[in-house]
Amino acid sequence: MARRLIDEEDPDRLYTVTGGRSRPAEDAFDLVTLIVSECDPTPGMQSEHAKILRLCHEPVAVVELSSDLGLPVSVVKILLSDLLDMGKITARHPSSKRVEAQLPAPEFLKQVLVGLRNI
Repeated sequence: MARRLIDEEDPDRLYTVTGGRSRPAEDAFDLVTLIVSECDPTPGMQSEHAKILRLCHEPVAVVELSSDLGLPVSVVKILLSDLLDMGKITARHPSSKRVEAQLPAPEFLKQVLVGLRNI
């Protein structure tokens, strides 16, 4: 497969694909966000949306989708935002958020310290 430069992409096509938008409605995606389709493509769906749904039966990173579709990441994020709003995909970051560790009560720690001193 021959690589092509993004500069060679027809800007009118990208404008049409995104509906004239230059940014997604929300910042729910970064390059490693994993995307999973929740349904199959429906008749009459935009072809890029249908391709995304077909590619994402198993988790796929945003950057991989961009490569597979041959579209800039910014355009793919806009398309993913559309699909997320329609409930057709699920998006999650591969690293889970850290939960703040709950420290034991100070009184309990004092009792442990006393117990250790008595050993």
